Amino acid sequence: MIGSRPQTPMEWAQKACDSLMDTYKAGELPPAHRWHYHQGVFLCGMELLWKKVGEERYIDYIQEYVDDLVDEQGNLYFARDELDAVQAGLLLFNLHERTGKPKYRVAAGKLRHLLLTLNRTAEGGYWHKDKYAHQMWLDGLYMAGVFSLKYANAYGEEGLRDEVLHQERLMRKYMKDETTGLLYHAWDERRRMPWANPETGCSPEFWARSLGWYGLAVSQFMDELPVDDSARAELGVELAGFVHALIRYQDAASGLWYQVVDKGHEPDNWLETSGSCLFVYTLARAVKLGILPEAAAQEAAAAARKGYEGLLQVLEWDEQERLVLPDICIGTGAGDYNSYVTRPKVSNDLHGVGALVMACVEMQELYPAEGADRV
Repeated sequence: MIGSRPQTPMEWAQKACDSLMDTYKAGELPPAHRWHYHQGVFLCGMELLWKKVGEERYIDYIQEYVDDLVDEQGNLYFARDELDAVQAGLLLFNLHERTGKPKYRVAAGKLRHLLLTLNRTAEGGYWHKDKYAHQMWLDGLYMAGVFSLKYANAYGEEGLRDEVLHQERLMRKYMKDETTGLLYHAWDERRRMPWANPETGCSPEFWARSLGWYGLAVSQFMDELPVDDSARAELGVELAGFVHALIRYQDAASGLWYQVVDKGHEPDNWLETSGSCLFVYTLARAVKLGILPEAAAQEAAAAARKGYEGLLQVLEWDEQERLVLPDICIGTGAGDYNSYVTRPKVSNDLHGVGALVMACVEMQELYPAEGADRV
């Protein structure tokens, strides 16, 4: 390939989006014609790209996906018993603002009210899904948290901010490991799941993509909270510590991270791309948020560049010269070490490509214009 090889991070983001747009009509993004976080993550990445480059074909594609599923009265079908269903609602705010069509606000309201129906732990933590009784998963903080803060800001429901912050604090309280600075994938309040530690209730491993969702969530919370909100400072401290932990476990040779983040020494562990993309995003965002001391910011920027350049090394091309991101773990529940390392790997899974787009958009400012094409 080679004539059209992208040069800058933003060009790589465009190539990733253009490759999937060339492969799928918006409504046929898999799983086709469903309100689903896979499409939502990819299209949220595309929306970040659109805000930077301003090409209307990107926002038109996003609107095509939403309009395939949301009718003129704001009706849409979605799973009403899980946090995952909320994530694609992030696409509704910009469409409502741009078009003024009430259907987008109505649809957002339906997703917001889903949160009122969810079962909760004794301290008010959302169950990840009804079928995962009494369990909190790291994934859920991104799936519903960023939406909730955007809804609070757009439509004046300020109480949602406290709710989101409460969910994050509960995850830290029960799922954070102080030795590593990482958070376990899931927590079972009743300690009944086979994977649950009988003392802590935590699942036993640090899974890359769940940690990536956590970093993405907290990074984007910072953007949605008022500058003078004390919770913003609290989250900044947590994000800074999380960034330090990520750098500690980055693979020195590849710049990527392992499927089970802290066990890169195990021969059956493997470098996973979607989590690595989310970590690159988190590192770059932390640098730009200004939450790190100068030396730590320099270290984080260097780690982000190493991760980004490592991702470029593993990218592939298909016969039509479309970009392919390999080694994405399929959707995964909580489990033991063996359950994570034996999960199938796929290429161009939407939440992996979406994470790649987000990472590339965020990386653009960490490269001077003259040096962005060195990989």
